[in-house]
Amino acid sequence: MIDEFAKGNLHGRLRRDRKALLWKLDGLSECDARRPLTATGTNLLGLVKHVATVEARYFGEVFDRPSPESLSRWQDSDGSDLWATEDETRDQITGFYRRTWEHSDATINELPLDAPGRVPWWPEPYADTNLFAIMVHVLGESIRHAGHADILREGLDGRTGLRAEHEQQIDEEARAAYCAKIEQAARSAAPIKA
Repeated sequence: MIDEFAKGNLHGRLRRDRKALLWKLDGLSECDARRPLTATGTNLLGLVKHVATVEARYFGEVFDRPSPESLSRWQDSDGSDLWATEDETRDQITGFYRRTWEHSDATINELPLDAPGRVPWWPEPYADTNLFAIMVHVLGESIRHAGHADILREGLDGRTGLRAEHEQQIDEEARAAYCAKIEQAARSAAPIKA
């Protein structure tokens, strides 16, 4: 009984965070969805592409259920899953992510939590694992990158949140006052030396 509860709970949270990550692209120009927004090149569409690739590998190759999507060999990973080329459309990347959900969901639904898997890119003795551990791992990756997307989107236009239906109108004055309060606390705690 606890296995089905745990599996359902993890799967539900994964589904929630997938949608949240895609929502971060809503309303953005092609340039803003793709351009690097950090010193390391992190960008919103690249996060979607990366998380789709992560899911495709972990819920596919690990359980000998290869993704129907074309993936380069994990040994040949060169970071190209972290950004969109000019020839890749937003629809292609989000479509890849949605199709990956279907394949991942089938793996999750068809296998028990203790189903054995092998992650060839993990070091020994950790390579042998099971569905439960992979669900926790992929959920962690998804949450981490959805958090990155939150911060990037907030930096672009101030939008925050997990779901569109919970989004509130931005009160610029209240935000500025809140940030000023935090800034003052920081300066008071550790005065800047001249």
